[in-house]
Amino acid sequence: MRKILLLALVGLGAQLVDGSLGMAYGVTSTTLLLAVGVHAAAASATVHLAEIGTTLASGAAHWRFGNVDAKVVARIGIPGAVGAFAGATFLSSLSTDAAAPIVSLILLTLGSYLLVRFTAFGLAKGNVGKPLRRRFLGPLGLLAGFVDATGGGGWGPIGTPAILASGRLEPRKVIGSIDTSEFLVAVAASLGFLLGIGAENVNFGWVAGLLVGGVVAAPVAAWLVRMVPPRVLGSAVGGVIVLTNSRTLLRSDWFDAPATVRYGCYVVVCAIWAAAVTYSIRQHQREQQQPSRSVTADRPRSK
Repeated sequence: MRKILLLALVGLGAQLVDGSLGMAYGVTSTTLLLAVGVHAAAASATVHLAEIGTTLASGAAHWRFGNVDAKVVARIGIPGAVGAFAGATFLSSLSTDAAAPIVSLILLTLGSYLLVRFTAFGLAKGNVGKPLRRRFLGPLGLLAGFVDATGGGGWGPIGTPAILASGRLEPRKVIGSIDTSEFLVAVAASLGFLLGIGAENVNFGWVAGLLVGGVVAAPVAAWLVRMVPPRVLGSAVGGVIVLTNSRTLLRSDWFDAPATVRYGCYVVVCAIWAAAVTYSIRQHQREQQQPSRSVTADRPRSK
């Protein structure tokens, strides 16, 4: 019972992050399950079964707050479901640890780009409103769905930065659309895992714990993403991606860095991330003050 309550708290925290930043529910939850010795396929299956409920609740909340682009959901969600089913059946018989550093390096590059772009320049408004094409969203969904199922997470970390980097959709709608389309991915991945490893290898008590916590947090996260300014949100997302994937790379066979080096790098990344978010907040405040200053300047002075 204590473990289920702990999982409910993890699900709540993970969904708050995922629903407001568009990523990290799967990564956070899967990491905990792997830490207690759950097999990779069983851990990913547990998380994806819980995500059927959490993504449904999150998608409904985002839709209510106007954070969803229905065309983007369909164009990325359907290929994502295909990729997730393939990834689930693949992971059921094969480990993908060797691919983790490569994926993390790609994500680290995307995260660094987003962190610099949103912190220094804010949201690029030149492309906002332009349609996202199927030839971009289709392959992206296929790749993100496959990685999500095989790695226990990855739909948000791959889909969110890639669409944000296009500059064609404002951050809150990117996050809302990614969270909503993840429902299709979760259903397809769960079906693949149940066919691959069988229901007897899944602890449905743990699924329930993650599910309850996630459903409670979903509407709060959907409201939160609407309140956070795009520039600040972009810097926050970039920092999450950089920190998460730096950790993966430093602990991989490529580097196998000692603990002192790893923690030193974490401190540096966190310091840069905090400074970036602080700078973004200050720049947003200045941008908000500029219209009022111009209005004051235009008023005729009384004699």
